[in-house]
Amino acid sequence: MPRHKNTVPLPRTSDPLLTIPEVLAELQVSRSTFDDWRKKGLAPRYSKLPNGQLRVRRSDFDTWLAARVEEVA
Repeated sequence: MPRHKNTVPLPRTSDPLLTIPEVLAELQVSRSTFDDWRKKGLAPRYSKLPNGQLRVRRSDFDTWLAARVEEVA
């Protein structure tokens, strides 16, 4: 099958893209809470696909979550 001349094959990665429902389930928060975090710039880094859907790389999510760990005194 011929490829368009300006397309580049995507590299295979072991860093999966999480859907927003997957992120919400892992954090156990509502979509409205996540959207509020996005508006405030507090959400994990995400990518917006051409169809408007959001994805979060697993590594970005893990880094974001680790930065929010607080020691209990």
